Order: sequence, then C-alpha cells, then structure tokens
Amino acid sequence: MQAVLGANGPIGEELTRELYRTFTHDIRLVGRNPAKVHDTDQLVTADLTDRDATNRAVEGSEIAYLTVGLPMNAQLWEKQFPAMMRNVIDACATYGTKLVFFDNTYMYPGTTTPQTEATGFEPNGRKGRVRAQIATMLLDAMGAGTVDAVICRAPEFYGPGKTKSLTNSLVFDRIRAGKRPLVPVSAKTVRSLIWTPDASRAMALIGNTPDAYGQTWHLPIDQHRLTYAEMIRTAEQITGRRIRYTVLPLAAFSIGGRFIGQLGETQELLPRYRGDNIFDTAKFTTRFPDFPVTSYHEGITEILR
Repeated sequence: MQAVLGANGPIGEELTRELYRTFTHDIRLVGRNPAKVHDTDQLVTADLTDRDATNRAVEGSEIAYLTVGLPMNAQLWEKQFPAMMRNVIDACATYGTKLVFFDNTYMYPGTTTPQTEATGFEPNGRKGRVRAQIATMLLDAMGAGTVDAVICRAPEFYGPGKTKSLTNSLVFDRIRAGKRPLVPVSAKTVRSLIWTPDASRAMALIGNTPDAYGQTWHLPIDQHRLTYAEMIRTAEQITGRRIRYTVLPLAAFSIGGRFIGQLGETQELLPRYRGDNIFDTAKFTTRFPDFPVTSYHEGITEILR
C-alpha cells in the first residue's frame, strides 16, 4: 500500500496516476474530501492536523507521500503545516512507513546564487520560515533515525489543469483567455519552473528507489531556462498571434497587497524575480539520466492548446 496524503491537488493527482501506471495499484488517497482517480483507489477522509486521523491515514502503508498544499495565507501555514508534519512523522515512525515529502523553495535565499540541495535556509518572510521549520523537523527526524524519509524539492510550478502559481495565473492563464499577460517584476531574468506532471513522476520514482532515501533531491526541470519575454515569444509562436505584456514592478505588489490579500502574500517571494533564478538539478539527472523532462516549449504548448 502506498498512501498519498493531500491526494487531490495537482501534484497528488498526477502522483497517483504515476504510481498506478508504474509501481502499484494498491493506493490510498487521503484528504479532507478525497476523490478516486482510479476505481481501485482506497479513500480515507482525514485532517492531518488531527493526530488520530493521521495515524489512521498512514497505518498499513509502506510509503506515504506528503503532498498537502495550503492557500497562500501565512497565518494558516503557521497554524497547520507544523502540526501536519509532526503528526505525519510520528505516524510513519509508529507504523514503520517510509515518508516522501514534497517540498518547495520558499526557505531559500532570494539571490542569483544557484540553488542546490546544499543551499542553506534563509527565508525572507513568514511562509518561508514555516517551510524552513517543517523541513528542519523532518531533517532532524531523519538524522535521528526516527523515520526513513526523503525530501523532494521543487521550484515554482507551471502546468496544466489545477496548477496554481504566479506564472500560470499572471502569464499563461491570461494568454489562454486572450488577455494581456502580467509579468512579475522583470521580463529579462531567467526563471526555473517545473512542469507539475514531471514533479509528480519524479517523486514517484524517488519514493520507489530505496537508495534515494535519507537525502534531499531537487526535482528535474528543463535546464534551457527562459525569461518571461522568451516564454511569451514561445507563446506567440504557438498561438500565431502577437502578445503584448505588462511588467508589474515590486511597488505594484506592495500597493496592491493593501487591498488584495493574495498579492500581499506573494511579496516575500518577489526578490527572487529581480535576478536569474537558477534551480540546479544535476544530482537528479546524474542519478536518473533516462528520466524524460518536459521542455518549456512542450509545456507551454500543452497549456495553450
């Protein structure tokens, strides 16, 4: 049995499909309102901030994947993520379940220095501090031998379906709707974006690779990174139409955040949009050289068509 905790988000759904395609049909989907992806999926309704519910969700599983996402709300993150991580670590330790944690880069410094698995945590805001806290909780448990676990870390998403990110909502979703895309901070700096189905497939592979445990892995991206200007030129080629865009300066997010909470919640991430964002995945590509990565052109084509 392999359990997906937070099963019905974009990462959890595609992870479930990849586990079914490649590794096992014995899958448990866990969430507040879980829904089947395959007829054979087992559903467990659970709030992972509840210790007993988490134990029921994990019990009997060989591997548990923690893929829970929360809305962009610092107060909610501070209240729920540490409780979830503590409960999941304890449940996995109790039942001898391996843990695969899907992580992000909020805790990394917002500089142009390439990010590797050895990059230190220097969060720039409340949500980053929460992500540093829960990653450290798991690293400490791994170091103490409490749980056999692995961290799978991904940069900003872009992708099909339910994928949510600044890039999807401000750029690609607007292009698809025939609206003018809004570029955060700079159109001239290169971005590191991960195609969400690639992230899920890579996490399934790592979770089912015994010697991958006890480590942190950066999940694979197309290393031919593009600027937003280049992404929009790619979209022009795909759609066959001229696409004009507007760059939103830092001040726009600061002022807008006073009136629109969601804009305010993005501000701690904006420094990394001022310069090139280099998310290094050499460790993964060296270990799994045959893993197929979706190119930006392929990904943008799928989103827009």
